[in-house]
Amino acid sequence: MKIGFIGLGNMGGPMAANLAKAGHEVTGFDMAPVDIEGVALAASGAEAAAGKDVVVTMLPNGQILRAVANEIVPAMDKGTGFVDCSTVDVESARAVAEQAAAAGMLPVDAPVSGGVGGAAGGTLTFMAGGSEEAFAKAEPLFDIMGQKAVHCGDSGAGQAAKICNNMILGITMIGTCEAFALADKLGLDRQKMFDVVSTSSGYSWTMNAYCPAPGVGPVSPADNDYQPGFAAELMLKDLRLSQQAAEAADADTPMGQAATELYTQFVENEDGLGMDFSAMLPRFEKRGRS
Repeated sequence: MKIGFIGLGNMGGPMAANLAKAGHEVTGFDMAPVDIEGVALAASGAEAAAGKDVVVTMLPNGQILRAVANEIVPAMDKGTGFVDCSTVDVESARAVAEQAAAAGMLPVDAPVSGGVGGAAGGTLTFMAGGSEEAFAKAEPLFDIMGQKAVHCGDSGAGQAAKICNNMILGITMIGTCEAFALADKLGLDRQKMFDVVSTSSGYSWTMNAYCPAPGVGPVSPADNDYQPGFAAELMLKDLRLSQQAAEAADADTPMGQAATELYTQFVENEDGLGMDFSAMLPRFEKRGRS
């Protein structure tokens, strides 16, 4: 297929490269200078989107997504798939989907889970919202860029699934870090802690696959001085989206709110900016009860 790809950053760049490696003709655009193997570069988003079978976007937030949609939708052909892999607010996802559908495109909101490693390795999970026809158009690309794609429902459902997933992730990481810090103060060896919890009822992805304690469990950002994987400020962005959605839906999410407040403190008032979101562990290590 002829594919336009807009947003070639840490996530979008490897995703576009994987599409090119699979034999698709990929034309990309990014505001920053980039060099992606196999990807031809356009001078604008509209140029990258014109005449394509599918256009993929990977953008920082809903405001930028709306602006890019205003630029590229008029340049796209009817019947083009419009696959937005950004993590944005549900309202923006639905507004852009309505705009694209009204112009004759096939929109899918398809945020991802799996981080930079998943983008590079082609092992992302896609949470997709949109019509059956739009999902079918995008599905062959999901198979290249990821290991799983779930059609969650109508437009906006992909964003809803991502927001709920990452609220769980943020809450669980805080709990895992708190527990390790408590275990330290109780004199429990970290490896013993891992051996027990990873095979007991405290089992979680943050413990078993992304352990925040260096030298324990599989290799994780904790073993690289907490250089991201998944940056704390990105977790904060997703938690804020969860609370925005909760307010709009009149949903009671006290743990999500508490996690948002903790990551806000960590990123904006402490040393969390630029660190992996699992760097909550050394934060808790330094703190006492008060």
